Amino acid sequence: MAHEILIGVTGGVSAYKTAAAVSRLVQDGLGVTVVMTRAAREFVGPATFRALTGRKVYCEVFDADEMPLGPHIELARRAELLCVAPATADYLAKAASGLADDLLSTLTLSLTGPLLVAPAMNTEMWAKPAVQRNVATLQGDGAVVIGPGSGWLSCRDQGAGRMAEPDEIVSAVKAALKTTA
Repeated sequence: MAHEILIGVTGGVSAYKTAAAVSRLVQDGLGVTVVMTRAAREFVGPATFRALTGRKVYCEVFDADEMPLGPHIELARRAELLCVAPATADYLAKAASGLADDLLSTLTLSLTGPLLVAPAMNTEMWAKPAVQRNVATLQGDGAVVIGPGSGWLSCRDQGAGRMAEPDEIVSAVKAALKTTA
């Protein structure tokens, strides 16, 4: 039986890298369901992830008529883990504080398995004490933080905040699955 995982996509230009990671995970035999925030859809469309996974892409709390308990409950119960890539400062703050105002943040609270986050943001944002506190809180709660790395950023700067590469994300997901088996 294939492992079932959730990939959360938030609003960052590095969402194109998430598509590459999702493709690899599917090719490696994992069952992948994608959940996108409204902002994520400004960067990569649901059709991309639907084509890569062969599955419906979930975007809204109440968009799944076939799930009587709601996708935030049923998807969380099916999944062995949730990996959010890119994980924006907004998502990290929501997850660290327990805020649940969209499907992805609500799913995060419903999930009983591991949470992996791949932060992606501008260097100045990444360096902010509030962001670092949120990351530390998530790590203290057991989340696995993948990256970020340093390099060329979409804001035309170089520095920390670059989302981990697809191969790093795939490796982290597989490592987390081994610990849940």
